[in-house]
Amino acid sequence: MMKKYFHQSNPFVVPTTDGKLIEEHIGRASNGEQAYSAAHMVAPSGWSEPHQTPQFDEMTLMVSGKKQVEINGEMVVLQAGESLLIKAGARIRYSNPFEEPAIYWSVCVPAFSIESVNRED
Repeated sequence: MMKKYFHQSNPFVVPTTDGKLIEEHIGRASNGEQAYSAAHMVAPSGWSEPHQTPQFDEMTLMVSGKKQVEINGEMVVLQAGESLLIKAGARIRYSNPFEEPAIYWSVCVPAFSIESVNRED
């Protein structure tokens, strides 16, 4: 009989070159889940990434610090204790121009994949 749960004790650490820590607990890389993914993130002060137009919905749950999000040209600053849902197809850019690290969880539906994030060069 197949287990009805998955206990993650060793999340997949996504290789990055920008100083951001990404620990995927559930998702394509960690356990093969394609319907959704959940990752713990730590974005250092000064971090940013290129614009992207993901083919998935993404919910961010801020734990501590702040994160700046540009959504179709509109700026939102997400703070500890807040959450944000961005629907698939929005053009977004994440950054942390603030002094302290941004610590948060990201949940994507369907699961994050590098092919479906559509990062711009």
